[in-house]
Amino acid sequence: MTFLLSLSVAVIFGAGAYLVLQRNLVRVVTGMILVSNAAILFVICAGLSRGYPPIYPLPEGEPVSDPLVQAMALTAIVISFSVTALLLSMVYRLYTSHGSVDLEEISAAEVREAEAIERGEGVEEAEERP
Repeated sequence: MTFLLSLSVAVIFGAGAYLVLQRNLVRVVTGMILVSNAAILFVICAGLSRGYPPIYPLPEGEPVSDPLVQAMALTAIVISFSVTALLLSMVYRLYTSHGSVDLEEISAAEVREAEAIERGEGVEEAEERP
């Protein structure tokens, strides 16, 4: 059972790491989601223990499951959700300003804009020039 859990965490983390290295920003955000989900699964698997629920009154002499693991997992879920929302809003803003989510196209547009500013031209004049 432990082997299957660790294998699934490794596969999810590997897929997320692969997607983070892509050029498309939507894939990068998807990779970040997968990496954070793998981290949450790792925390849950690391604290996996059997026992009675940690609700008072506790049974005498019986093992009780650890509530800290559940609290850490819920905190990680909230944090990863907020980071995902922030990343998606940034990707949307880049898409509306540049019309693309490809990192090479965005960086080329930024270089063209910086060169136009150095020459003292407006951005519209630089885009019209071939």
